[in-house]
Amino acid sequence: MSEQVINPRFRGFIGLTTHPEGCAQSVRQQLKVVQAGCPGSGLGTMLVIGNSTGYGLGSFLTGVFGYGAKALGVCFERPPQNNKTGSPGWYNLCEAQAQARAAGKQVETIVGDAFSDEIKAQVVAALKERFGPVDCIVYSLAAPKRLDPRDGVLYASTLKPVGKTYTGKSIDLRDNSIGEVTIEPASDDDIQGTIKVMGGEDWQRWIELLDEAGLLAKGCRTVAYSYIGPQVTYPIYRSGTIGKAKEHLEATAKTLDQLLQQRCQGHAWVSVNKALVTQASAAIPVVPLYISLLFKVMKAKGSHEGTIEQTVRLFNDHLAPGKEPQLDSEGRIRLDDLEMDANVQADVDHLWQQVNSENFLELADFEGYQRDFHALFGFGLDGIDYSQATEVDRSL
Repeated sequence: MSEQVINPRFRGFIGLTTHPEGCAQSVRQQLKVVQAGCPGSGLGTMLVIGNSTGYGLGSFLTGVFGYGAKALGVCFERPPQNNKTGSPGWYNLCEAQAQARAAGKQVETIVGDAFSDEIKAQVVAALKERFGPVDCIVYSLAAPKRLDPRDGVLYASTLKPVGKTYTGKSIDLRDNSIGEVTIEPASDDDIQGTIKVMGGEDWQRWIELLDEAGLLAKGCRTVAYSYIGPQVTYPIYRSGTIGKAKEHLEATAKTLDQLLQQRCQGHAWVSVNKALVTQASAAIPVVPLYISLLFKVMKAKGSHEGTIEQTVRLFNDHLAPGKEPQLDSEGRIRLDDLEMDANVQADVDHLWQQVNSENFLELADFEGYQRDFHALFGFGLDGIDYSQATEVDRSL
């Protein structure tokens, strides 16, 4: 066993250290939200593909603790090694699974590359041996690369505009100044690579595999997560390479919905969620600035939600058994309704036109942004004495 005092170290949007007990405290705080906001039963067996951070972790916690699900998760995380801290997702799951087992709930996580045939085979075996057919499947993978087992090619996702060079406001996270960022347009290979990594192809393979294995329960529901956002982020997000991948994801949902209706009277949807601080969103130029302004506006209006509040609302209003989700004209669940409220967006746009390095801290909630970002790595959580040594070697 190894106890260490862990100090926060960041390089831009990359966390170099993780605080194990801080991550555990974050999970415990999320559990309080779930247990206060959900009915406590109703969901059978749940599979969460990407269950260690963000909306995937929120779905795992909500399904297990909010709706009584037996849950199998899949993720790619780094355990502690040679007195070095593990990844945040590793410590999140250590606490989530410890809490679940203490409460007598059946949970399990398979750690490995969810894109691979090997891990898919392990999941099928685990379901057949220990869980049974699946009632709910959440697909929440966010990865920079994907090795496609069918063609053996390693594809990479990119964050680029499509068609023309983009220049716009952004935060330089090295010194927290506001400046302009210029990004050259994507090539065709960039676009196709991003679609292969972040689109719906792997989600479809999971569903087809589970169908072939006879592991889709009657009425099985599956959901994947997406984002649209405002016009100000369109060039780098919705109209960019990531947006092309999200369009593919949403088209895949329609294909899978038809398949599930035919095979098990089930459904497939994409949930368009609110902009939040994640490791993925922190890496996207323009987005951290937009989120900082959005938080300022939504907190003032009392409409701000964090990841776990969004996930609880998704299950309570749309995804839980017996619920009929409210869909937009494209067949999508819209959890971004509060973010995209016309008054909210008008206020954010007003701030966007004014913001610069001199007034940034006054106009934006950058303190809240940083607090949420640090919390991803277990730092800045209430109730933790960061001057004390904490156990680094924690296991699932």
